[in-house]
Parts: sequence; C-alpha cells; structure tokens
Amino acid sequence: MKIEVRFYRIRETDLAEAVIGQETADVEDLNEAIEIARQLSKTLNMPQRPDAMSISDSDGNELYVHTFGIENSD
Repeated sequence: MKIEVRFYRIRETDLAEAVIGQETADVEDLNEAIEIARQLSKTLNMPQRPDAMSISDSDGNELYVHTFGIENSD
C-alpha cells in the first residue's frame, strides 16, 4: 500500500500544526510503515525537530499518529 508520512511541529498555545517534512513510500503493512516513519524521523532533513508524526494511506485516511512531545520554543 502507498502511505504518506508527515512530520510536524505543534504550537503549544493553540495546538496549531505546521508540516516540516513529508515522504511517501510503498509498504506491505502498518508495521512496516511505522518502522519506515521511525527511520525517517532520524534521517529526514527537517528544519526543526518534529513534535509529532502521522501516517496516512493514499486516500488520506489517518492510520497512525505518534507524538514525540511538545518543546517550549521560548
């Protein structure tokens, strides 16, 4: 199945989200998608460290969400 992995920052004051990185991949199942997303979180060149990531299928259905934690930007 084709998936899209998105990494984003979350603004603590209003929980607004900003995508800072995204990739698509072909995977066999959700477990493989999660493993690829974890690898990308360490290797994808992003301008900032992401607060969260999501995995969606090709129809836009959200399959998995993981929060790394919200850092105070002050």
